[in-house]
Amino acid sequence: MRSARVFALVVMAMAGGSALMAQTASDASLSTVEQLMAKVQRADYQGDRPALRQLYADLAPYKDRQDIGSRVLYWRGFALWRRAINGFNDTPTPDDLEQDLKDAVAEFHESGARDPKFFDAKIAEASSLGYLLYLHRKEPDQVQGYALKARPLLQEVQAAAPDNPRLCWVLGPIYWTRPAESGGGQAKAFEVYAKGLEAVRKQKGIASGPLDPTWGEPELLMNLAWSYLNRSEPDLTAAEKNAHEALKLAPDWHYVRDILLPQIEAAKAKKQAS
Repeated sequence: MRSARVFALVVMAMAGGSALMAQTASDASLSTVEQLMAKVQRADYQGDRPALRQLYADLAPYKDRQDIGSRVLYWRGFALWRRAINGFNDTPTPDDLEQDLKDAVAEFHESGARDPKFFDAKIAEASSLGYLLYLHRKEPDQVQGYALKARPLLQEVQAAAPDNPRLCWVLGPIYWTRPAESGGGQAKAFEVYAKGLEAVRKQKGIASGPLDPTWGEPELLMNLAWSYLNRSEPDLTAAEKNAHEALKLAPDWHYVRDILLPQIEAAKAKKQAS
């Protein structure tokens, strides 16, 4: 009887050790994914398209994890989404933008399927579909097809999480190009960006999962800078102010530092010369 009791204690100890080892491995995986997530965001700001492609691959070993898989899929999609967006700024335009966006859609779609309440995946999927629509803007059937896929995603998020700052970031350009008589217009876009900024600043410090997206403030400031530069009556002072505020939060943002700010400065020089 004593030997049976000892054996039982040994088994219990071994089980406890296995649980501890499993927890340690899980913690290590989470830490690795957090580091990769940070690298994805940094590569996005830096416009480093090769790094974004590599990071998409580096995240693959973790995408089937039950506990964090939906978020890993999101960041894999994010890497390709932003790789494509950065590619639109390259000259000549890369020829892999469409494939990046299609692959991003697949990652975001699976992320949202695994966690239907993870609305950021649906926002990003809708945005990726919107960029695909833009690539095929001269093909009515393609435009309609992508619009029919994106619209219900945005409608769902607008109903369930209307204050999501990343939703505001995605909706702003849609309102910008939509006629005022159809509920859009430049004033509406500015209103949505202001709403997003207020929301993202209120949400600072509020606990969320370690892999949940919290980005948005520098992106909204960038969109405001672009919008002030390009609105029907430009406000170059406001454009410059918002661009510099974005750079304070993301100092190595290639697009803002090397593309947008020079455009603002050129507009100021042209205005002063006229």
